[in-house]
Amino acid sequence: MGVGAMTTNSIDQHYARPELETAILGALTAAGRDLAALKPEELAPVDEFHVRGLKATVDLARELQVSADLSVLDAGCGLGGAARYLARTYGCRVTGLDLSADYCRTATTLTRLLGLEELVSFRQGTALELPFAAASFDLVWNQHLCMNVPDKGRLYGEMLRVLRPGGRLALYEIVAGEGGEPHFPVPWARHPGNSFLSSPGELSRQLTAAGFETVVWRDVTEDGRNWFLRMQEKMPAAAAHPLGLHLLLGDEFRRMARNQVLNLNENRIGLIEAIAVRPA
Repeated sequence: MGVGAMTTNSIDQHYARPELETAILGALTAAGRDLAALKPEELAPVDEFHVRGLKATVDLARELQVSADLSVLDAGCGLGGAARYLARTYGCRVTGLDLSADYCRTATTLTRLLGLEELVSFRQGTALELPFAAASFDLVWNQHLCMNVPDKGRLYGEMLRVLRPGGRLALYEIVAGEGGEPHFPVPWARHPGNSFLSSPGELSRQLTAAGFETVVWRDVTEDGRNWFLRMQEKMPAAAAHPLGLHLLLGDEFRRMARNQVLNLNENRIGLIEAIAVRPA
């Protein structure tokens, strides 16, 4: 087995949760939700697995001016929260791809419960070998993906390949900060062997080397810090909720969350929002 395959397997194991679908549906029921009349906002504690949650998705989609005629690939889609938001808000068709079969299976169930299966579908696979023909999409969307991918050249080369000329790549990524190596575990890795952070400068060069032209580049690290601060202020007053990211991350969730905040505050990681274009 090659090093790349070993890395992929290790990352897949990090996110593996065979019982995830049952756990989430059980948590929704325990919270008093009617699965036959489920509302998108009722999934909020779990379906946006990235810093700033739904707000980050809303801001990026607004910047892109998403429209109904777009064909979208959500690479590293997780449980499909962003894919469903884009479909129900703008009417576009979205294909979600994730390495985790458990996530794809759960995402499909949640999408069916929300009645969005005509617009949103999911496939299991790796972003390093996208299972789609060249020039298949108008927009490739990804949030918090590249920190688990060692070969960024191959990653962005694949994204360029599946985009139509003039198509766009939307990124919201965790990057390396100047404060030193991150504290582990974190939500994307239990140990440094699964973490592959680029600095902002490296990320910009990787996009250019793949053939993209970057048109929007924004450091949103401070927005992430402020979001976590607001979340911490709400926590003492909030009742324990059976639905949450602990269902995805297991017993180490609280430690991972604490380290995420510590890494941001100590400038060990940062957050970049960017839009790049495949030249026509």
